[in-house]
Amino acid sequence: MAYETNSIGAVGNTIMDRVNSLIADYRAQAARRKVYRDTLRELNALTHRELCDLGLNHSEIKRVAYQAAYES
Repeated sequence: MAYETNSIGAVGNTIMDRVNSLIADYRAQAARRKVYRDTLRELNALTHRELCDLGLNHSEIKRVAYQAAYES
């Protein structure tokens, strides 16, 4: 029979690794939210004419901000 022994250190999933991963994920999500909010604010500040120059309609602003933050 074969026996396998695992140690927590060998796997690399220590508590600190998990905490660091959670912190990194939180920071990445916070950065995405900031990009979304900033893009939304900047596009909402544009006039109708400026939006038309960009080829955008006012109803597309949220979609464009979402794409800028989460799909790039």
